[in-house]
Amino acid sequence: MASVTKKRNVSSAKTNQQIIKKVKIDLNSKVDGILESKKHANDVFDILLALESEEEKEVIGAANACSHLFCTLLEGKELFVGKLAGEEDEALSGEYRAAEKYRIFMRHRYISCVETLLDHLSHELYGVRESALCCLMKFAAVEGRHPLEDLDWSEHYSFPRELIQAVVGKLLSQTKDNSLLISRFQEFLEMDDVRYYVMSSICENVGRVMTQNKGAVMPVYQSNVFTLMSNISVPSQESELTNFMVKQEAKHEDWKAVKLNEHKRLFERMWLGFLKYKCPNSMYKKVLVILHDSILPHMSKPTLMIDFLTSAYDIGGAISLLALNGLFVLIHQHNLEYPDFYKKLYNLLEPSIFHVKYRARFFHLANLFLSSSHLPVYLVAAFAKRLARLALTAPPTALLIVLPFIYNLIRRHPSCRVLIHKPSAEGEAVEDPYLMTEEDPARCCALESSLWEIKSLQRHYHPDVAKAALMINTPLPQQEDDISEVLELTTYELMERDLKPPQTKNVPLEFEKATQLLKGGGDVLGQHFCLN
Repeated sequence: MASVTKKRNVSSAKTNQQIIKKVKIDLNSKVDGILESKKHANDVFDILLALESEEEKEVIGAANACSHLFCTLLEGKELFVGKLAGEEDEALSGEYRAAEKYRIFMRHRYISCVETLLDHLSHELYGVRESALCCLMKFAAVEGRHPLEDLDWSEHYSFPRELIQAVVGKLLSQTKDNSLLISRFQEFLEMDDVRYYVMSSICENVGRVMTQNKGAVMPVYQSNVFTLMSNISVPSQESELTNFMVKQEAKHEDWKAVKLNEHKRLFERMWLGFLKYKCPNSMYKKVLVILHDSILPHMSKPTLMIDFLTSAYDIGGAISLLALNGLFVLIHQHNLEYPDFYKKLYNLLEPSIFHVKYRARFFHLANLFLSSSHLPVYLVAAFAKRLARLALTAPPTALLIVLPFIYNLIRRHPSCRVLIHKPSAEGEAVEDPYLMTEEDPARCCALESSLWEIKSLQRHYHPDVAKAALMINTPLPQQEDDISEVLELTTYELMERDLKPPQTKNVPLEFEKATQLLKGGGDVLGQHFCLN
């Protein structure tokens, strides 16, 4: 019975392949017939009908056939150029010659094909979506060389921006996650003119959609917009603008798509237009992760992002940590003045800081911010004391970051050594004057306290932590500790390191080494015991 079923399945598969092959041959023959003679023009309806089929292979075959047919017609100037009226009105008109009527007829079929392919960008099957996308981009490339509309040549040259706008509108779906299709579209974003008009289309689409929805949070739509925008990067030099889908001529040197400043201006407008609307917290994190190296360097005025960064910094938690990267770039590279920055940084030091995903990035940036020797002593002492207090409940992996971090602060600011040497407090049970709940580092009384918490960690259960805490008993060397080596340390890696055998020679435990069970050591066990 199983063999009969298997034979039926094989037979069915062969039949399907034969049908697909036959359909492909039929479509190709119809395309060849249409291109050979205008009397076969009506066969185009069969191709368009196949394009609306429910079978994936048939739709893909029809898309390839349409690509070959209409690209050939476009290149051969067999499609009507100019503004079309209604097809019924044109059919009733006797003004056109037969050749002109053929071009009008095929132009309408081309429009129907494009509309169907645009609909297929929302198809359930990815194979159909990908095939439709590639076919539409082929049409765009050929339309660029053989435009069908009278465009504003001085501003847009002959680029088919309406077709690109339609494609972008479908990619930015409000209901369907198009991340996979957008990743396929990334290939076309490498072309400078395509990238320019995609950015322009995103600006228009976001403004229209978000206005219609009154700026409400739309997770799927905003995710699609972010996915598409995050795949866009602007060249660093104008000489790199060389890859164009529509080849420009010297006389079109005023075309905006060939100017780097225009790319940066549009890139900036695109991101600012997207980020001015309310985003879910997950989107804040995605944007902030790439902001410092993928967005700010490509903007003509990076300081315009200050409003977004300050609002993100005020949210708290992991989002505030991630906002530090962007603020760091603006403060150090663009001379941004940010009031109460260190006060807000101080208040980010909470127990959760040791358990978030972006812990390493936070301590790296905090180390940079606190590296200046011009910071007031009270501020550095407040950071050192707060970290020491948090260390009492921190996991070992975090302690191996915090302790060197505190030591580096003391090395940079010798005045903070008063936190270590408190002769009057030794041997006495005194109340710690440090105010953990005080938000202002100038009022927390850190300088009046001591780092007794580190003394407590000298009895920590983990030997590496206890060893690091013992360093405070001796004069700290001038050379700062490199914390970059431990920033990414995980609990798993720490356990693996502890479980590794020591790099020492084997220690002899007996006079004679045992070679097998119950043998060795003079064979005393073998004489008195057996396994029977």
